[in-house]
Amino acid sequence: MTAAELAERLRGTLIVSCQAPPGDPMRETDTLVRLARAAAAGGGAAIRANEPEVVAAISAAVDLPLIGLWKDGDVGVYITPTPRHAVAVAEAGAHIVAADATDRPRPDGSAFADLVAAVHAAGALVMADVSTLAEGVTAAAQGADFVSTTLSGYVPGTPKRDGPDLDLVAALSAAIDVPVVAEGRIGTPEEAAAALARGAHSVVVGTAITAPTALTARFVAGIVRP
Repeated sequence: MTAAELAERLRGTLIVSCQAPPGDPMRETDTLVRLARAAAAGGGAAIRANEPEVVAAISAAVDLPLIGLWKDGDVGVYITPTPRHAVAVAEAGAHIVAADATDRPRPDGSAFADLVAAVHAAGALVMADVSTLAEGVTAAAQGADFVSTTLSGYVPGTPKRDGPDLDLVAALSAAIDVPVVAEGRIGTPEEAAAALARGAHSVVVGTAITAPTALTARFVAGIVRP
């Protein structure tokens, strides 16, 4: 499937992120595959998943476009940080490889453009996870096929928000020609619709759909005891 064909298939749709953090009871491959199957049954248009093993298992079980990544560590650039990580994700079955495209240094000294070239050579597409307008513009110029607002509010120096960064969605959509994907702190259908209205090509939702531990904690924190 070409970049144009996949972009058209994802236009105006919901992508469901089926992930779980380290130590979470949901962080088992079989469980994440079931989450992906449930997302597909509910009408999700694509799946976003972490780690080659999980990507391969979901690819075998769910007939939807798959956005794969590989989180290695938890500080600095850790979302698919190197070409080696990216190629492994592509070889596991991801149609699109998501990777940190911020301007921070990478652990192996490579550039984002190196990762883009490696993924394209492996036959997959690239989604650039960015935190600012400048990063998104640069990533698109370096060959990214999609640009996502995933890292807004999670990189030092970017403003923290309770909800999605719709201003960044709108700014990127006006500045670049590649599809812009809204991701990050989208908690309701209304926020997802608002992201599309501000110019997003598609919307990724994770915690609000597939994270029962975080959702339970949110309810517990919100209970006012008599």
